[in-house]
Parts: sequence; structure tokens; C-alpha cells
Amino acid sequence: MTPVLKTVNLVKIYSDGGVPVPAVRGVDLEVEPGEFVAVMGPSGSGKSTLVHMLGGLDTRTSGEIWLDGQRVDTLSESAWALLRRKKVGFVFQFFNLVANMTVADNVELPALLGGASPKVARERREYLLDALNLTERADAAPAQLAGGEQQRVALARALANRPSVLLADEPTGNLDSRNTRDVLRLLSEVHKEGQTIIMVTHDARVASLADRLVALLDGEIVDDGRIARRRTRTAGEVIDLR
Repeated sequence: MTPVLKTVNLVKIYSDGGVPVPAVRGVDLEVEPGEFVAVMGPSGSGKSTLVHMLGGLDTRTSGEIWLDGQRVDTLSESAWALLRRKKVGFVFQFFNLVANMTVADNVELPALLGGASPKVARERREYLLDALNLTERADAAPAQLAGGEQQRVALARALANRPSVLLADEPTGNLDSRNTRDVLRLLSEVHKEGQTIIMVTHDARVASLADRLVALLDGEIVDDGRIARRRTRTAGEVIDLR
């Protein structure tokens, strides 16, 4: 089976006043279709840098990135933008919604840009907003929403075009317990439907929802293994945040 995402000796080095600062050091990673991978590590371990490179939001210093069997690290910015429309969904800790568009339009736009018909885009939007208890907020502007609501909209938007891979960078980092459960419930549901997910998190309880845990330290993978389960668990059971 061809990995949906693969890196080969991936390196990222920043320059701080002319001094090289390694952020990611020679990461080799393969993610199979349908896997749910949690990436953990202390602050400064390179988690977010790695995920941003996987989605083309940050350039690599050296190494290779492959998506659906295609090498993508050599793509131009415009080519990456086109690729993201069809194959990559992003969820950030800080929402990044389009301020002058309604909730409905924020969610529907990626599907339209990805080539879906208006009917299909609308049906996908309605499904996602319903799954995240946002149907009544469809006509609201992002500024009218609470933070947890904005993050749920951001998740719906990221899933609108049915991406090959969903990249989530601390998607529950700013949420209260109720909104965390809503987000994790939808992640669990779309994962069961076959969605590939790579999620950065600092919370072991959130990571326990994944199939596999990748641990980073100083930009290197120090552990990579399956998450043992005694039985199938739901998001509500895994995350007890009362």
C-alpha cells in the first residue's frame, strides 16, 4: 500500500541572527491511508514545524515529502496552493476564518475551490455543521462566534473538500471541555469513515484517540508506535474533561 504521506530525511533549519537553529532533524515518517497519528513532544520539539512542512506552509531545508505517491517538496507556492485545495485540510489553534464571510460560506468555499458542484458543496456543509452543532450559526459572521464555535467552524472547513490528509495543529488547545468533546467526536467519526489525520497535541488524553503516537524531541523522532487499546472507545470516553 502506498503511504498517503511520507517524508525522507526531512530537515528544517532556521537562521537566528545568522546562527543556524535546527527545528526538524532528519525525520523519516510514513503514514498509511486511514491512519490517525498523534504527534507529541515538549515545546520547541519541532511538532508544528513538521506539520507545517507536510502541508507546504513552511519550506523544508532538505529532504523529501511525498503525498499520494507524488513528490511535493519541490513544488512552487502556486502549485502547493492548488494541491492543498484538493488534498490537504488544515486546522490551527487560532481558527484563521475569513472574517467577511458567513459560517456557511467559510465551510462551503474549500469544497467549491476543490471542484465540487454547488449542490455537493452545500450538502457537505450541511452535514458538517450539523455534526458540530453549528446549523443555527450558519448565517453568522466569525466575529459573532465564541472561540469554541470558531474552532468547530475551522474543523468543518478543513474537512469540506474530503482531503487526503487532515493536518491539525493543537486543534483543542484553546477550547473548553464541551467544545473539545465536540471536535474530538467529529475527528473520531471521520476517522472511522477512513479520513487520514495527523494531529499535533500536548495533551495525552487527546492523543489517546489516535491509532499511533509519534514523539518528537529536539526535532527528531524518539518514539513511534501503536496506541494499545483494551476496547474500542469513543471520544467522550477517552476525554473525560468534566
